[in-house]
Amino acid sequence: MEILGQLEVVEERYEKLNELLSDPDVVSDTKKLMEYSKEQRSIEKTVAVFREYKNIVQQIADTKELLEIEEDKEMKEMMQEEIKELEPSLAPMEEELKILLLPKDPNDGKNVVVEVRGAAGGDEAQLFAGDLLRMYTRFAESQGWKVDVLERSETGIGGIKEAIFIISGEDVYSKMKFESGAHRVQRVPTTESSGRIHTSTATVVVLPEAEEIEIDINENDIRVDTFASSGAGGQSVNTTMSAVRLTHIPTGVVVSMQDERSQIKNKEKAMKVLRARVYDKYQQEEQAKFDAERKSKVGTGDRSERIRTYNYPQNRVTDHRIGLTIQKLDQIMEGKLDEVLEALRIAEQADRTGDELIELSEYLLAILHQFLVRDTFEQIVHAATL
Repeated sequence: MEILGQLEVVEERYEKLNELLSDPDVVSDTKKLMEYSKEQRSIEKTVAVFREYKNIVQQIADTKELLEIEEDKEMKEMMQEEIKELEPSLAPMEEELKILLLPKDPNDGKNVVVEVRGAAGGDEAQLFAGDLLRMYTRFAESQGWKVDVLERSETGIGGIKEAIFIISGEDVYSKMKFESGAHRVQRVPTTESSGRIHTSTATVVVLPEAEEIEIDINENDIRVDTFASSGAGGQSVNTTMSAVRLTHIPTGVVVSMQDERSQIKNKEKAMKVLRARVYDKYQQEEQAKFDAERKSKVGTGDRSERIRTYNYPQNRVTDHRIGLTIQKLDQIMEGKLDEVLEALRIAEQADRTGDELIELSEYLLAILHQFLVRDTFEQIVHAATL
């Protein structure tokens, strides 16, 4: 289907969704209401840009039509100037519309469950894991997102063995999804007396938060174990059996939670993480069926993949997936991740933009410009969709 035809279909669907969201039957059905609201948000920007684009196209066509019959020299000059000002705005909007029509990651609009763990490097790896937790917290705050720490296992020297937290907000997964993988740090540890640079790693897992309507987990498939929670070094935190371990028997996914003193609260938090992990596991299995070997410029999503190096002596951060190097490590560790994540987003979009789509787009847009000289937008759409 041609691009203009696609955009018309998207706009029609948007109008239909507006009607559905005002339907009392839909409003009273939580599942349908969430489903339609989510779909509407996903195409809202596409429709807004398309409508602005159509408006400019119409203005140009109308002005050119008047220009043909206008006899006043001064008026003709004004019209030509107006066309000259409007036409350059079309090309950037055409490029944006091509990108907006690309298939989107269905998880982009979701909240995320993030797991950060110290890996190779002992105490230094755990200290770096703590630094990453702080970096993501600062970044979330800058985006207006909310951070809810579910589990945090600290070391005696200020690092963390493991932290699990949820980030909630608008389109969180669309940015945070690039953070899954192994993060390597090169620096002189605070525990190093001889001044030698050490290399350590911490791992980050970012999972889209699964809603209950998206994945149905049968309670009979979950084994619940309770035990007394413990702190650093294994000492007892309390004598009640407040800690909870959930095992999803069909997949073997296990989640433990002991952050709260209440067993009920620990179970609620554990269920959120379990649901996200099981959802992620099912998604990976489905993806493997269709495209087991697919790789992209922004990485495979493999949890063990080394995605980024943080070199403290040189104040340098290198993202190995796209070969990006930035001499702003100090700013990045303060949560200023926008430059890195934007580069990854652009690389992902470029990878998804197929040659066939580009050729088709250029062909149709050439038709559009050809007709702009003499026809209205309605005629353009008709010609392009024949």
